[in-house]
Amino acid sequence: MKRFTDLVSECLPEISEEFPWDIEEKLGNAASPLILDVREPVEFDAMRIEGSLNIPRGLLESACDYGYEDTVPQLAAAREREIIIVCRSGNRSVLAAFTMQLMGYRQVVSMKTGLRGWNDYELPLVDITGKAVAVDRADDFFTAKLRPEQLEPVRPDTQT
Repeated sequence: MKRFTDLVSECLPEISEEFPWDIEEKLGNAASPLILDVREPVEFDAMRIEGSLNIPRGLLESACDYGYEDTVPQLAAAREREIIIVCRSGNRSVLAAFTMQLMGYRQVVSMKTGLRGWNDYELPLVDITGKAVAVDRADDFFTAKLRPEQLEPVRPDTQT
């Protein structure tokens, strides 16, 4: 059985990754890349890189192609454009980059460390209204908050 982290690890050698500070340098240039945020809408609404496009990971494949209700023309037409894919921690973006490459996108890059790393480097994030998000607020938002039922059960034969 493969776990989520196994899938991410298998895709890593097949894709390109860049750190937030490398991506920051590219933003604002004449040939600025498209920033594609693959988090869920509620995450995107809370905070994001200004000017980024939100397409949740679950809709990505149909958003990339023409002829579907989920088609996003800006993305479907961008197969030759540089696309930086972001998520919270840099895992969903790896899977998205791998998938997009399979679909013929030539310049996709996953942002290593995700928006957590972007915030750690104190790069700007905005909320749904375009207002700047404080670094401390973003730190709290990006910190995983697992409920007990989300943790793997302890098997009786492994307890000490």
